[in-house]
Amino acid sequence: MKIVLQHLTKKFPNRNKKQGGDVIAVSDFDFEIPDGKLVGLLGPSGCGKSTTLNLISGLEKPTEGKIFFGDEDVTDLQPQDRGVGLVFQSYALYPHLTVEKNIRFPLENLKGDKKLSKEEMAERVKTAAKLVQIDELLERKPSELSGGQQQRVAIARALVKTPGVLLLDEPLSNLDARLRLKTREEIRRIQRETKITTVFVTHDQDEAMSICDLIVVMKDGIMMQMAKPQDVYDDPVNLFVAGFLGTPAINIFEGKMKDGRLFIGEDAVLESDEFQNDRDVYAAIRPEGFRPDDNGPFKCRLERLEVMGRDVSIISAHDGVLNDTGLIRSIVDADNRIDPDSREVRFSLKPHKVFVFDKETEERIRFEVADGR
Repeated sequence: MKIVLQHLTKKFPNRNKKQGGDVIAVSDFDFEIPDGKLVGLLGPSGCGKSTTLNLISGLEKPTEGKIFFGDEDVTDLQPQDRGVGLVFQSYALYPHLTVEKNIRFPLENLKGDKKLSKEEMAERVKTAAKLVQIDELLERKPSELSGGQQQRVAIARALVKTPGVLLLDEPLSNLDARLRLKTREEIRRIQRETKITTVFVTHDQDEAMSICDLIVVMKDGIMMQMAKPQDVYDDPVNLFVAGFLGTPAINIFEGKMKDGRLFIGEDAVLESDEFQNDRDVYAAIRPEGFRPDDNGPFKCRLERLEVMGRDVSIISAHDGVLNDTGLIRSIVDADNRIDPDSREVRFSLKPHKVFVFDKETEERIRFEVADGR
């Protein structure tokens, strides 16, 4: 089932009475989540991603705009009438009930023509438990389960009603790193098997990049960019998106366009016809965008090397870099031989890994170099 958000806006009263006015948690969201896809809402705390999820579920009412499930306008429908499955950060399992009874609980509240017999409920529970691979744990209590197993119970409980839409709000935050990795792979497997349209809220870019078909990057209630994860990484529309995605983080510098060249400090690091205007910019370079080159145009002070097996991290310094440490992290193939005792390291740059942004608007300035790379 596709989800369509039409100019969706949510405002909350400002708790600071001196400031007055409203706080805009979600601002004019206008996009479509395709049927059967797993879409990640990604952004820092307070960006509005959980509010967006609550609007889709019906737990919050929009100030403006419409929500459609397929062709049906569900804007004014109650949560129980929308056919959604919800999984929250807290598992919210009933400690006195067995796994089987926790999963079955939503089915016991169905009424009218949706009401199920005991046999039908038992079959639904069995199917959901098997899907999340906890069918051998049905007689246990939540206290007898690991954190990952409890999360699977919560997912099974959401799936047992066979929802048209599955909504996951930071479902992995309470798990340790290893369990998070395993559980996110399970979420992807379950979503592919069920083909349920799924919205996944997270602040963790690795989670979003690894399992989502599409990601929506948010900031201050505004959608910055929506695309496939790799496309967002390779083609960010503004400085915020470029800086938010990527581990290690992108390297951002004070830059200047002049006479067909891009300058970082005194170094003319790239040439392009689009660099004719005399203009201050931000230049951002992915860690993998550096090529060690004894004759390269970008000169940095070598600090140290970090050998990681197949890769080497070159830690260097440059007066133009914009971060708290003043250091640049470049990731290169271990076949590159760098003298650790050298005071200087020089690079040429991979143009498709360099992004230029307007100093005022922070919007992307697109360019092509002469050789088209």
